[in-house]
Amino acid sequence: MLEYPEVVTVAKQLDENIAGKSVESVLPATKPHKFCWFNGDVKNYCEKIAGNKVTKVKGFGMFVEICFDNGQALCFDDGVNVRLINDTSNLKDYQLLLKFCDGTALVFSVAMYGGILLHDENYQYEYYVKSSQAISLLDNSFKKRFYEVLKDSKPNLSVKAFLATEQRFPGIGNGVLQDILFCAKINPKRKISSLTDLETEDLLYCIKAVIADMVKKGGRDTEKDIFGNYGKYKTIMSKNTLNDGCPDCGSQI
Repeated sequence: MLEYPEVVTVAKQLDENIAGKSVESVLPATKPHKFCWFNGDVKNYCEKIAGNKVTKVKGFGMFVEICFDNGQALCFDDGVNVRLINDTSNLKDYQLLLKFCDGTALVFSVAMYGGILLHDENYQYEYYVKSSQAISLLDNSFKKRFYEVLKDSKPNLSVKAFLATEQRFPGIGNGVLQDILFCAKINPKRKISSLTDLETEDLLYCIKAVIADMVKKGGRDTEKDIFGNYGKYKTIMSKNTLNDGCPDCGSQI
């Protein structure tokens, strides 16, 4: 699932590899997915962006966004996998295929759920707006935002819910949350009102430190980039480490 480290990684890779390319065609799903959402009728996507050029790709919050020179933008969120390929002849199942004039293509697929949303500058989808307006988790001003949200949150909210629900901090989901809380030594069920000032400072530090490390290493080792390669950040708490025992005390997770 795309969370902030993967959003940054995928956006950077796409910007380096498809910016300047022109769209030849857009093909809808070969295998419709009940929990794949589009903005309007996906059959109209081709008409709206075919013949147009990719100007840039950017990542923010939980979204990666591909911008075109006619003002349209194609964004996708946490449940969408995208691969850049050179040959489409053996493709079978996908939710969207974006073909470029040079023969390369972007393949979009959805595992559990996800949105592939073509829109203009007036797009007002709630989660998109929150992500686009959010302060980067690695920005120097994030500390101020963190304490503002903490002050405005209900004191009986769990730390997990505080960080990973209601898009309070777009880009933090259940995945990156695990390592953040492990490093901060805070139980996800703790109420935010129970945190001491020192624990709160530690939590903020761990958010920035863990996310920065994940971004630096190209995402987590549970997620793939646009070439199908896993990220190089070794997760502490994930499906990959479930049977390894706690790295601190060795007891069963």
